[in-house]
Amino acid sequence: MQHEMIMIRYGELSTKGKNKRDFINQLARNIKEGLKNFSKIEYQVRHDHIYLILHGEDYLSIATRLKDISGIASFSPVYRVKSEMETILETSLMILKEAKGKTFKVRTKRAYKLFPLISDEINRAVATKILKNTDYKVDVHNPDVLLQITIREDATYLFIEGDKGAGGYPLGIQGKGLMMISGGIDSPVATYLMMKRGIKMECVHFASPPYTSEAVIDKIKDILRKLNRFQPEIKLYIVPFTKLQEEIYRVAKESYAITIMRRMMYRISERIATHHNDLVICNGESIGQVASQTLKSIREIENVVTLPVIRPLAIFDKVDIIELSKKIETYDISIRPYEDCCTIFDPKNPTTQPKKETIDKIEASFDFEALISECLLNIKTIVIKEESGFEDKFL
Repeated sequence: MQHEMIMIRYGELSTKGKNKRDFINQLARNIKEGLKNFSKIEYQVRHDHIYLILHGEDYLSIATRLKDISGIASFSPVYRVKSEMETILETSLMILKEAKGKTFKVRTKRAYKLFPLISDEINRAVATKILKNTDYKVDVHNPDVLLQITIREDATYLFIEGDKGAGGYPLGIQGKGLMMISGGIDSPVATYLMMKRGIKMECVHFASPPYTSEAVIDKIKDILRKLNRFQPEIKLYIVPFTKLQEEIYRVAKESYAITIMRRMMYRISERIATHHNDLVICNGESIGQVASQTLKSIREIENVVTLPVIRPLAIFDKVDIIELSKKIETYDISIRPYEDCCTIFDPKNPTTQPKKETIDKIEASFDFEALISECLLNIKTIVIKEESGFEDKFL
């Protein structure tokens, strides 16, 4: 018997109270966008679930796509039958015969209160049918197969399997954020985690040719194409950072160069974010991982901006970050041996305890605002799109 429907569960969305309708509608729009190539699907959006009526579309192909859409807690293939007891019994038996297991449990939700049997009576009738016609045994605590039945006036829905979704909130429901992306392992993972929380992400990369090669940009494009699974279109702002970075290394002590450089990156990121209505600045920093990520460094670097700064990986260790990068398939791209502007001028002894008075003295020694303005005037914007690749255009 072919699967006719898919039931999608909301998970965290059930906690959203008065905002739940907005979250569900956003999720429905995202699902329709993600499944736009499946033209036969019919959508039924309800308060408790979203139902996809497949009309012959391939379940496995659809399931693969659904797993990447944030806001979905889980989903199941569903059999839809008439709300009459004989049909429910025969369909339940068929489902259990096709399932793999030795023990089972039946759980019925009787949404249609005029149905002649109550939930417990339905459970017992279905269990009796299965016990008489199969070798299954009942296990109410830890069954191999949990058969769930929902009885409504229009139809009865039966399902056993549940594929786990991405969880989180629907993409875009929380607004936009700007990710400082380097091309390493961390920032792509941080981007994915922000998307999962319902935030549509844009990215900014600081390029320093000729010290960095075009291969770094190609690397980031490939990373973002992987992330298109979770967000079909991503804007990448490429900032020409060479002149400003050279000036920083001319005026700053080697130990303070990274601190000053990061402060400049934050200043530029905030202006880009403000111009494009991004509500927060994000990055892939993990506390203590490098010199610029100690708590003292973070405070002195971050205080140049007023927008909130979010670090999804702040308390992750490197092993966990690598595991996530492999899950989202960015790891093999991230470890390509192309250096970015944060690594090409790697100082031998960067300070982990920067002092405000020293920072102020260094920054007062050169006209960084003019150099920042030049960076902003020459930003290149690349739009990375799912399926259609990317197009280059200027901001």
